[in-house]
Amino acid sequence: MKLSDKSIRRIVQVAGTAAAATSIALLAQGPASADVFVNLPSQTDAKTLADGTKVTVVRSNERATISPSLGGTPLHRNAQVSAKYDVTTSTKAKIKVQAGYIVGCQVSVNQLTSTNNDNISNSYNTGTGAFGVATGGTGLSESLTLGPGQASTYYVNDSEKADDFGADNHSTKVGFNTKHAKLSYVGTTLNLTGCAGYAQARSIANIFISTPTTDQVITTYGRPFSLG
Repeated sequence: MKLSDKSIRRIVQVAGTAAAATSIALLAQGPASADVFVNLPSQTDAKTLADGTKVTVVRSNERATISPSLGGTPLHRNAQVSAKYDVTTSTKAKIKVQAGYIVGCQVSVNQLTSTNNDNISNSYNTGTGAFGVATGGTGLSESLTLGPGQASTYYVNDSEKADDFGADNHSTKVGFNTKHAKLSYVGTTLNLTGCAGYAQARSIANIFISTPTTDQVITTYGRPFSLG
């Protein structure tokens, strides 16, 4: 069948309109959000204990990669976090390091600690522990569900040790018996769900020092960063 010039012009016009509509639809979707890389400052805290023991805590290599949710909704956030802790004492001591993050939904974590808010809950990830040097889980993941005004303290390590009866005993503290303890973790993933507003996180480390004459805890906090 031979088409007239008028019919051909109409077909071309319809095709052009469909192509334009497709282009508009693609533009409306927008490009996929890229990862956001956050380098956080190193920090050194020094304290002298009651018996004169000097303790220095250094946090370094702290960073976070904020990734867009695979679901593409504002209720889901993903972050991969890494850091290193060095604890030095002037005399040999028993040292325990409990490292993690305070995560808040529509809560400023700048002045938030794990002990001054009734809405803070606790969870922990699985890692490996050793004496002298400990490495947290690489690429491990923990999912947190928070609503507006809620916060949670998430710990990156699970130190496993049998108790006096042979049963597994889990702790978020990694123990050392030395003057210089090192703990690091790389690529631990935080998954936050349920938070429709802004979300923040900041690192936290509780350092437990035990000497023959004193037992004290030093807590250090990192700079808050946005999860989106």
